Amino acid sequence: MEAKASQNAGRVMDGPTNPMVTPLLTDLYQFTMAYAYWKAGKHNERAVFDLYFRKNPFGGEFTVFAGLEECIKLIANFKLTEEEVSFIHKSLPGSCEEGFLNYLREIDCSDVEVYAISEGTVVFPKVPLLRLEGPVPVVQLLETPVLNLVNFASLVTTNAARHRLVAGRSKMLFEFGLRRAQGPDGAIGASKYCYIGGFDATRWFAEYLYPVLHCFHVFLCNVAAGRLFGIPLRGTHSHAFVSSFMSPDEILERSLCSSDGSNTCEDFVTLVHSWLSKIQWLKSLGGIFGETNQSELAAFISYALAFPNNFLALVDTYDVIRSGVPNFCAVALALSDLGYRAVGIRLDSGDLAYLSSEARKIFHTIEKELGVPGFGKMIITASNDLNEETLDALRKQGHEVDCFGIGTYLVTCYAQAALGCVFKLVEINNQPRIKVSEDVSKVSIPCKKRCYRLYGKEGYSLVDIMTGENEPCPKVGERILCRHPFSESKRAYVVPKRVEELLKCYWPGKSGKVREELPALQDIRDHCIKQLEQMRPDHIRRLNPTPYKVSVSAKLYDFIHFLWLNEAPVGELQ
Repeated sequence: MEAKASQNAGRVMDGPTNPMVTPLLTDLYQFTMAYAYWKAGKHNERAVFDLYFRKNPFGGEFTVFAGLEECIKLIANFKLTEEEVSFIHKSLPGSCEEGFLNYLREIDCSDVEVYAISEGTVVFPKVPLLRLEGPVPVVQLLETPVLNLVNFASLVTTNAARHRLVAGRSKMLFEFGLRRAQGPDGAIGASKYCYIGGFDATRWFAEYLYPVLHCFHVFLCNVAAGRLFGIPLRGTHSHAFVSSFMSPDEILERSLCSSDGSNTCEDFVTLVHSWLSKIQWLKSLGGIFGETNQSELAAFISYALAFPNNFLALVDTYDVIRSGVPNFCAVALALSDLGYRAVGIRLDSGDLAYLSSEARKIFHTIEKELGVPGFGKMIITASNDLNEETLDALRKQGHEVDCFGIGTYLVTCYAQAALGCVFKLVEINNQPRIKVSEDVSKVSIPCKKRCYRLYGKEGYSLVDIMTGENEPCPKVGERILCRHPFSESKRAYVVPKRVEELLKCYWPGKSGKVREELPALQDIRDHCIKQLEQMRPDHIRRLNPTPYKVSVSAKLYDFIHFLWLNEAPVGELQ
């Protein structure tokens, strides 16, 4: 189904980013239940569902909520086509009546209300991320696609945020995961949600295809994500580009105009070789290298001629210290003569702590000995199957890496396959409902709720509290009893210095309520970063984090346990 525009409260909204996200992106049992609701005359009954998760991912104590925008786009454009209705008819048992098919043709989400926590917010187990209200079959049909849109989005955003916290704010993080992601949709989604989680860009590569004609084919690893979402693109060339050259003799066009256009160097290759000779004779480098790999040098020269303002070289194709770094330095110095400033190098293998430190020493030596201002501050980028553990180890060892390119472990969420969000009925026809289980963690919290975040005097959030819809809002400076939903002894009084209501109306349906505008991607990213800054450090640390408290009001606690006892069957001993 092609994405179409839908209108609510006078505004037009585009369809989901992925055209595969349609009303058919659901489980068959959602349609069989919808038929059963319709057959029983329950299709106009109004239901309330909560979407939440039970446990934070990656062994941590926080999660970042993402995927809301795509959910709202789905809801805004939820309408079955005649072809889709026909397919559903064929897929259901033969007893399905024509009246139900007519019902399917008419349904949309105009009578559905959606309340959600802002995208990019740090969230915790049991607290509803979204609350959907509407006719029970319609909301039930939304269950599977909404879970699909939130689960991976929140998981990969959280993974990105964890990598950002380990790396620190001073380092640049690039998402390098397209080729290892779970298909095109996984790659596009990962680029978007890693950016929200604190990554700075997705990458691009340039590969040399026609050495004789000196023509470049630019292959941008996730240019699609850059185009769709406005995410910055960064990158360099691949090992294949370096090894495709045999010698500098292959470079036919050797001239390069200066950055200000005032003069032209007719033989840039010779200029590079002259600088390489000067570097080789620097006593302060102590004869670290002799003859460098000339095919690698040819590749670097060729790339610099193509991108003199963006020269960043992959230096580990042959030998980082004895060839890659000195070859880069020679080209960078030649560019400097013409008014250009090279960007830096990328390391994709080896001992990253040692190699980055040695490269930095060489850069500082050249700046000092040859009088090239700023040369010691060349950017060093590292990649090679990096993850949280690697970043943490590098930080402890000491290194000189400025930017990290992270792929497989990031976009595949290698450490945990899924977040495990659930979608539970909490109210129907104004009657609260509860799911009871022998596993207390799976007992749902009934009724339509309001959710608040209470902040302490230091500005950090202290606790999230859920109350009944009609309970008074917690007030600043007033003591409130916060109770664990299921443990009688876990309770505490809190006097909040600031109170934030979490659930906002993002799709008002026919309620007439004011709809929250969906923010721009950059605003969501900024919100995520600010949220993490408002968390107490021990809640978000990598090892042994302190669990964050999620509570209910005293009144809601009493009601949960009343309903629980009322719904649980009483056994009989014989």
